[in-house]
Amino acid sequence: MRKFKKFYIETTSICNLSCTFCPPTQRAKGFISIEDFTKTLDQIKPFTDYIYFHVKGEPLLHPKIGELLDIAHEKGFKVNITSNGTLITKNKAKLLNKPALRQINFSLHSFDGHPGSKDKEGYLADILSFVNEAVAASSIIISFRLWNLEMDNETNLQRSKNRELLSMIEKAFQLDYKIEEKFKPGTGVKIADRIYLNQDPEFKWPDLKEPEDDGKGFCHALRNQAGVLIDGTVIPCCLDGEGVINLGNIHETPFADIIGNERSTRLHDGFSRREAVEELCRKCGYRQRFG
Repeated sequence: MRKFKKFYIETTSICNLSCTFCPPTQRAKGFISIEDFTKTLDQIKPFTDYIYFHVKGEPLLHPKIGELLDIAHEKGFKVNITSNGTLITKNKAKLLNKPALRQINFSLHSFDGHPGSKDKEGYLADILSFVNEAVAASSIIISFRLWNLEMDNETNLQRSKNRELLSMIEKAFQLDYKIEEKFKPGTGVKIADRIYLNQDPEFKWPDLKEPEDDGKGFCHALRNQAGVLIDGTVIPCCLDGEGVINLGNIHETPFADIIGNERSTRLHDGFSRREAVEELCRKCGYRQRFG
């Protein structure tokens, strides 16, 4: 039986920010129901132990985020959340002391990516306050993400737009070095115990309107990961934010049958041959990172 390292469950398609790097979804806005979430977990349980509250939307907007974590724990899952961090103080009580919560990724590049952002120092202070409390009280892992680099400035980060945020982090953790000195492309910098910072170039979401490449290359879609959108649409990876590669609906067909159907098999076997058989995959710049 295929085992996925990551399974993305979109808990909401709604976001409280409008970042330049993240195109708004054209799908219906909404939140996953407790019933649908529970049914989804039951179907994917044989295939993964790790679920990610992420595709589009801000997961901390879900009014029952704490209940989702409790259900995940009851069914034996570990949860990773990716958040822009703006709602962390409001949701602190719903997140602390939740045994299912394995890791939170804070997309710090959201601050500069959202034109209306104000008070960068206050934004980071709220996140750091939560991080300090959570790390002290649990085994949670924290990842600060700055995925906004230019492709040509990976070795020249000191002059990048992230210096202000990096300086705040260095001060908060009393680092005796500049983070740039430790940074190597493709790897994270360990800031403290269970706290990391990752920097990467900004990527473009794949879009059918983009030019197509030669289709050669590899991807972990349906090999290490899969996902499901709030309406039950099963997708092969977390970058298919519009459900273009609709493999089936988990509310109509068992997940086990969906990943074994003809379209899923063609996609999986295609990448085994290092060939992208889906049009969207041939227009995905992120895929090219895997060679």
